[in-house]
Amino acid sequence: MNRTTLASDQVRPDALRAITSFHSSVVAEVITAVASNDVVIVGMAQNPVVKKARRALDEAGIKYAYLEYGSYFKGWKSRLAIKLWSGWPTYPQVFVKGKLVGGCDETVKALQEKTFLP
Repeated sequence: MNRTTLASDQVRPDALRAITSFHSSVVAEVITAVASNDVVIVGMAQNPVVKKARRALDEAGIKYAYLEYGSYFKGWKSRLAIKLWSGWPTYPQVFVKGKLVGGCDETVKALQEKTFLP
């Protein structure tokens, strides 16, 4: 199922350039990490749900790369760019072998069901 987004031919060229360049270096950093590591958690400081996901992977003995972008008070534009890229609305965002698992709940469920395969 695809998420409905505005078709690029429905966006004026200046707006399309702004969309594609919005914190593109941050998105490129995440893309590189996801391509280079079996497991990646993208998170933010001060978020207890991010800490819970990290703890679950730590307890399972799964190594991961962790990228942190700001806190509740800063870094929201970087996090927004990542959300726009991935389509996932919250943090953490957990990737395994290049695929988005989801957030903390989905990660914990996959660990419990033994379907979390790095």
